[in-house]
Parts: sequence; C-alpha cells; structure tokens
Amino acid sequence: MSLSFNKKYFLAFCFLFLIEALIAAFLNDPFIRPYVGDFLAVILIYTFLKSFTSLSVKQAAFGTLIFSYLLEFSQALGLISWLGMEESLAAKLILGHAFSWGDMVAYTLGILLVLIVERKNSNL
Repeated sequence: MSLSFNKKYFLAFCFLFLIEALIAAFLNDPFIRPYVGDFLAVILIYTFLKSFTSLSVKQAAFGTLIFSYLLEFSQALGLISWLGMEESLAAKLILGHAFSWGDMVAYTLGILLVLIVERKNSNL
C-alpha cells in the first residue's frame, strides 16, 4: 500500500461526512440515525481510505468492514467504560456505546453497496 490522493473518493467522503453530520445534528429517530447512519458510516470510512491510499477495492472494503465489526464488538465489551469515558459525547459518537446486531447488518449492507457500485464502475 502506498499513499496517493484520489479526488473522486475525497469528494464522496466530504459529501458523506456532511450527510452524517446533518443526521447526527438534526435527527433522533429510531431508524435513520441508527441504521442509515451506520450504513453510510462504513461507506464514509471506505471513501476516506480510498481518498488517501492505493488499497484495492477489496482490501479497503474488507478492512473497513473488519474495523467496523471490531468497533461494534468493543461496545459489547464495554470499551468506553473500561477507558473511563462514559461521559464523553465524542467517545460515544466515535466508538458507540451499545452493541447491536442491527448495526452489524447495516455495516455489511453498506459494504455490499460499495462492492456493487465499484463493480458497476469497473474498479473491482
């Protein structure tokens, strides 16, 4: 892997970051914020990786999915409590605070969409 800049992925990252920020700031519903937000979060991480690295589509997608799964499992293990950051809003936003199988499904579907789009765009 080497470092390289890809404007297309970076613009997608910026757009997704804006959408995620708007969801976090203005929505507190039982579906969009928790599930659509997680669905988009893995795509956000993927586009960030592809913005600055030469990772292949499969490497970036797999790495993003594994990272997301590990974060979710850290919630089941109580990582935030273990770190003494229960009161930190930033920690809760970044690390999450409650394990959910629904989140795991959202991450998986987000990466599947990435793979479908990349295949359609012939980058896979």
